This record gives sequence, structure tokens and C-alpha cells, in this order.
Amino acid sequence: MLMRAAVLTAFHAPMEIREVEIADPGPGEVRVQIKATGVCGSDLKAIDGKSPVVSRLPFILGHESAGVVESVGTGVTTVKPGDHVIIAMNGPCGRCRPCGAGRFHLCAGPARLPTIMGGLPRITLDGEETRRFIGIGSFAEYAVVAEPMCVKIAKSAPFDAMSLLACGVVTGIGAVLNVAQVPPGATVLVVGCGGVGLNVIQGAVLAGATTIIAADVADQKLKLAERFGATHTLRATDLPKQVGELARGGVDYAFDATGAPGVLAQTFASTQPGGTTVMVGSPPQGHPMSLDTGLLFASRRLMGTQGGDAAPHRDLPMLAAQYLAGRLDLNGLISERLPLTRLNEAVTHVRQGTVARTVITF
Repeated sequence: MLMRAAVLTAFHAPMEIREVEIADPGPGEVRVQIKATGVCGSDLKAIDGKSPVVSRLPFILGHESAGVVESVGTGVTTVKPGDHVIIAMNGPCGRCRPCGAGRFHLCAGPARLPTIMGGLPRITLDGEETRRFIGIGSFAEYAVVAEPMCVKIAKSAPFDAMSLLACGVVTGIGAVLNVAQVPPGATVLVVGCGGVGLNVIQGAVLAGATTIIAADVADQKLKLAERFGATHTLRATDLPKQVGELARGGVDYAFDATGAPGVLAQTFASTQPGGTTVMVGSPPQGHPMSLDTGLLFASRRLMGTQGGDAAPHRDLPMLAAQYLAGRLDLNGLISERLPLTRLNEAVTHVRQGTVARTVITF
């Protein structure tokens, strides 16, 4: 079947809207008609040639998405044509050792690595194989994905809001609820108030944190942070000193959502003895990290996360229910909605930091 897709044919260059051919779903696969897809910082890293999973072009980016099941392959039992779904970033096998321990984000099943690296050949451009970002490639009218990556949602839920759950929302909220496991009454610092950082703030609100300090260098983002639940805001300069003045001895939990070299050390130093820091933003691959090791002797912890350590079929329906009940603000995250033909414009806006999230709608 022919469809339109935004194809990355050269690094550091605009994507091209091209007509490509997408295969029918094979055994255990689902073809989804994409209705909405967010533009994420991970997509920008791929465009810049800095993604560890995008090395050979052409490539179709996009992964934060939702849509309608168009057709299914043999053996698919959990979804059917017409169902509305979120496409999760991972589809755990449920059989490997990490899955058995409930650590679905670390699935080591046999299909996991090929999916991460672009999936099985399903799309061709002028007869040449075109790979898809983490086996999805949602900057296109359709995507063929593994059945476990499809999470069914209510037909009353809007696609633009639901698409955000697939990456930015579950990463931010999952960092709070799954990774740090912030308890009620805790003090929290969130550094970086972009799309993911705002969801860390929302996660802290859901967890019952009483003090939520948001830090950024942009006043516009700090205003958004207040809307999403921050009790205090800081223009980040000397974080340990600034945070120490607001939370005596530092915060209980700190989250670095920037991925910027050097920020993590300040975030870590802003916690009190026994505090926990979670690295949510993705730093450059292979970049050395410098910390004051003396702080570790006071039982401070440093943790990482991958997609909020989410279990898709547990966490995404829970977040969708929170949204439908009015306890989670997804509409406020969407700064603009643009068609696929304006995708490169959307990328520019994300680079400029003028948007919380841009959603491409079909």
C-alpha cells in the first residue's frame, strides 16, 4: 500500500515528504493509521546524527503516536480493525528474565533489539528499504508495529492528547511514580521545564509532593511550570544555593530533565542527605559525568530511567484514565497542531524551545 511519509534522507537536513510503500502486517503485527504524533527531542537527535539507533539512512522518524487499527496479521488477538490505540515505545515479550521480574522496560526478548534498531523491513522508498525509529516511524500515514506495542484506549479519548502519553508523559510521570517512587509530603526539584519536565511536575503532584521547585532558564517555561503544579520557580544559576534557601538542606527528590552536560551535577548537589536524583533527560552518548563523590557518603542516590521504566499495558491506560477524569492536563501541553507537510517547521519550533509539545495531526 502506498502512503505519504516524512523521510530523513540526510543528516542535518529537512525531512522530505515522499510516497513510500508499506507492507501488510505479518504474523503478530498490526497496521495502524496514524492520527496524531508528537515531535520529540529524540527525533531531533536523530536528525542531527546523534542518535545511537539511527545510523543508516533513509529513515522515518516519529514514535510518540496514537491512531486506529487498520488491519492485523495472523495470530493477533488483543486488537482488531477499528480499535483506537496508543503505540507504545516498547512491546515487552513477557517471557524473559526482566519481564518475569516486572521490569518490562528492560525486556531482553529476541525481538527487542531489531525493534530498537529500526524494526523488520516493512517500508520501501523507490525499492530501497527504509527503516523506522524504534520500529514505529510515526511521521507517516501508517505504521506497522508488533502487537504488544498497541495499547487499546477509549474511542472518546482525543488522539492528539493520547499520542503524548506514549513518550513525554509516561517518561516524566513514570520517573516520579515508577523510578523514584516519590511518597506523599516529599520535597521535589525539577530542572528543565520542557515537555518531559512538565510531566515530572505533574507526576509529583499525583504523588502528593508538597513542595515542587521548578528550575529553568526561560521565564516562559517557568510560567508553564506553575500551571502544571510547581509551588516555586527558579531561574537556574546556582541550583544548590537557590534550592537550599527554599528547602532547608536540599530536596528529597531531584529530577534532571535537561540532558545537558553539567546540569546533573548541580541537580545531584541540590538534594539533602539520603536524597535521590533521577536523570530523566538523555545526555550525549559517551559523555563523561562529573560528580562530587563526597556527596555519595551521605547516602544520596543517583538513578537513570528509560521511558519512565513504564509497563505500557499497565501505565498508559492508567494515565489515559487520569486524563479523562480531569486529573492530568494533556491539552495544556500542546502548543500547536500542524499537518505533516509542516513537520520541518515543527522541528524548528522544538529547537527554539518556544513550544511545550507540537503535535502533527492527520
